[in-house]
Amino acid sequence: MSISVQSLLIYHTYPHSDKFFSWEVPNMDAKDDKGSSLSSSIVCCQADNCTADLTDAKKYHRRHKVCEFHAKAPVVIVSGIQQRFCQQCSKFHELPEFDDMKRSCRRRLAGHNERRRRTTGEGSS
Repeated sequence: MSISVQSLLIYHTYPHSDKFFSWEVPNMDAKDDKGSSLSSSIVCCQADNCTADLTDAKKYHRRHKVCEFHAKAPVVIVSGIQQRFCQQCSKFHELPEFDDMKRSCRRRLAGHNERRRRTTGEGSS
């Protein structure tokens, strides 16, 4: 991956001194070698106060912006609300949308069970 640098230099002066240092700022609008935006490669978990860096995480966790711990946790605080990560939707839902400790929401489980019943019913006829 190649990172291009903006021509903008940031200068910092020390108080009570005429000395300063400068550094160049990476261009966050630049593209990497594969054409994806560099700014989208900086990914962290959605859970409140989670400091997990997903840079080296599995592609699934980076895509859905959830660390492995919070993907499996029974209760996660996201945007100040108690939620759980649904394995079927790949989204956080509020706790009342789940049965007991299940990791899939009721709506997706209902669709899954309906498809299973249809397949089983057709095969036994």
